[in-house]
Formats: sequence, structure tokens, C-alpha cells
Amino acid sequence: MTNPNILELPQGVQLVYLAEGGANVIYRFVANPSKSSLVVRDPKRSVSSIVLDEHSTVPLWLRGKLLRLRKETAADISYKEINRNFNTIVRPLFKSDELVDQSLILLPHGLIQRCNEQLRAAEISGQRPKKRVGGYLCLDEPFGLLITDMTTFDEPGTTLAELKPKWLTQSPSAPPTAHRCRTCALREMKNHDARSIGLKEQRSFCPLDLVSECFEDILRATTFIKGCGDRARLARILLHNPVLQRLRAQQTSWSQVGLLGPPSHSQKTSLDMTLRDCTMFIKVPHDDKVPVEIRLGDLDLKTGAGGKSNYWRKLEVELIDGGWYSGFNTSQDPSECALQRPNTPITPDNPHFRLS
Repeated sequence: MTNPNILELPQGVQLVYLAEGGANVIYRFVANPSKSSLVVRDPKRSVSSIVLDEHSTVPLWLRGKLLRLRKETAADISYKEINRNFNTIVRPLFKSDELVDQSLILLPHGLIQRCNEQLRAAEISGQRPKKRVGGYLCLDEPFGLLITDMTTFDEPGTTLAELKPKWLTQSPSAPPTAHRCRTCALREMKNHDARSIGLKEQRSFCPLDLVSECFEDILRATTFIKGCGDRARLARILLHNPVLQRLRAQQTSWSQVGLLGPPSHSQKTSLDMTLRDCTMFIKVPHDDKVPVEIRLGDLDLKTGAGGKSNYWRKLEVELIDGGWYSGFNTSQDPSECALQRPNTPITPDNPHFRLS
């Protein structure tokens, strides 16, 4: 018997592939389906569609939602557990309108198999991202997750900016005289490794700029924010932004990271690292009188199991011992980091270090 408290995805809805990561595939709900089983919306992105019923429409309660489906992965954490952790651990830390919400939904029989068939078809036609080829949805997962739709498909003129506000405070085990924050130190170490094998280097903002008291610092950061149209407007949105401030406060509270993190053999989940690897989505309407929508996503609890905790600690040791925090490594170029700029004192009184 079906649990009356769990939503059920009705037969007759059409799913269109939107995006995927290493552990999940995201689909949109659409009406008026084509008879074609493969639709290409953008030459840079393949869009696979599954036609379940030619007369399907999107029910009102599914509008404004996306469907997230779980891949087969080594971690093998069920959506029931992921959703329970989200509701009991993550949700209480933020306001409801600050999170990409999620809820369990029971899937129709055969849906996962058909989705996997479409993923394979997209591979054959060369339309699936190469790095995702060979990864398929978990056949033993009976549930999907309904999540808040932060796309702009049905909102002409609205832009969507995405960023990773990772370490909004310095790592507690960084050297006290560091000239790089944790994010910038790691990026520069990775760029050194990329150069050694002929790969492209990555450039990005310093996360300390996002929570700076100085508008020019935030404006500097917007140069590297994906989906950013009007940089000045986005910088004004981010200045003293309550979602960023709350995230920084939570990162400060949950600070068992770096060499202070759990031991390498720990099997427990780590909220501390989860809060440092979420994504911020910012929907900016064309009309500046319409409220901006800002939500945090990618907040599945990370686990230290499977060697991840040991990997996090190993990275911290490499950053310290390799001189990447200090900025004295001979392989380091001029940095975006707020801590290396001229006339910026590296002390706890620096505005970039303020925690409240």
C-alpha cells in the first residue's frame, strides 16, 4: 500500500533532460510533447525527452518543480536517507525561501528504464556530455526528488547567476600569516598541476570578496560569476546579502574542517564540508522592481567514508606544506585572493575575517 504522505508522479507526464552531475540527472516537466524521442534545444547541450502520453499536460502541483533522479554510484545513498538528512539537519539552518527545496516522489513503474534508454540513445548520437557517458540511473531507487525549479525557461528577460560560495571564512588550520584563502590556495595548486600536463588553468573569484564590506570587492568577484549579465546590479544584490551572511555564519559554526576535520576512518556525515560546497542560484528579473530570488542548492550531506575524509585532510597538508597558503610557492602567479592585495593587513581585524 502506498504511503499517503508520499507524492506519486502520475503517468502521462513528459520529462526533458536538463542537466546531470556525477550522482544525479535533472529533468524538466513539459506539456504538448513532440512525437520525437529526442529533442535538441541547444547545440551545446543535448536534451533527451521521454514521451509517456501524447495528451499529457503538466499538473499544477508540478509546475515550478524539476525532477531529480539518482544515478548508480559507489556511495549508494538512497533518496530516502538524503531527504531525511536534508529535512532534519540542513533545513533548520536556513529560511525556507533560501533553499532549493526538495521532497520525495514515488516514480511510475518502468520510468527509470526508459530514462536510461534515452541516456544510451544520447550517447550513441553523441549528444550526451562525454564525461557522463557510461553512468546510468539506479534501477533500485523507487523515488525521485521534486526540487525547486531555478531555471528561467518560462521567465523571459530573467537571468540566472550561479556561483559556489565555498569558503567564506579562512580554514581554521591555515597558517596565521596566509596570503591566500583556502579556495584561492587550492585553485592555484590545481592550476600548477594543470600546467604541468598542458591543461587549461581555471580562474575564479575569491569567496572572501563575496562577503566584503567593500562594493568594489564584490564587483570584482562578479567578473567570474556564471550567468552574470549586469555586474553592477548583481554586486548590489550580493552586498550585505542575508543568504550569504547566513551561510558564512553557518560555515563559522560548523568549523570542523581542514586538519580539525573528522579522522580518515570516520563514517559519519560532515555538515561542515557540505556547507562549503553548495551552489547559490540567483534569479534576477528584468524589472528591478520585481524581487530577486536567491536559493542554495547542492546540499546533500557529504560523507567522510570511502576515503573522502582522508582526501580532505591530505589536501590541507599539501596546501600548508607546499606553501600554497603562504603564496610563496615559486609556481604561483598573481592571485585574485583578497588576502594578497596591497595594503590589506593579514590580521583577525581584517574585514574579510569578520564572522558576525
